[in-house]
Amino acid sequence: MPRRARLQHFFRDVLEHTPFLILLLLLVVLWLLFAAALYQVEGRQPGSLIESYGDALYWGVAAFSTAGIAAMPLSGAGKLIGGVWIVLGSVLFFGTIVATVTAYFMRALNRPVRRIIDTIEDNLEHLDDLSIGELDLLKETTDGLIEHMEQIKAAQAERREQP
Repeated sequence: MPRRARLQHFFRDVLEHTPFLILLLLLVVLWLLFAAALYQVEGRQPGSLIESYGDALYWGVAAFSTAGIAAMPLSGAGKLIGGVWIVLGSVLFFGTIVATVTAYFMRALNRPVRRIIDTIEDNLEHLDDLSIGELDLLKETTDGLIEHMEQIKAAQAERREQP
């Protein structure tokens, strides 16, 4: 598969199978709301460096991404809004990255096939702990699995023989 196609496949997988878009949308909405609240509180404060909504938007990004390099709000309400935003913004921003990466790489482990294999492996490791009835059930299940596999192989061989 060409590099561009692999990259497109990766992004499609991330968007379809991880919480990335939802968390990113939540982060942007909260950023806009907190910036508006901060501007309302700090925009009229004498000596405040937040003189426009654009300044508040910039402050919102700088505050959680650079660990406090952004201008500090002057009013008590501004400090409260800013503090809550820094915590929420940081948690959402870094949480989005961690959740996306975790969900993407854990997806293969959560597939039904993987759970079936893990269950069989676990049972095989604990054969000595199983009762005769449980061992009989395990044998019946395994025999059914083998029979199913043989049917699939036979169907595949039949398809290959047909022109």
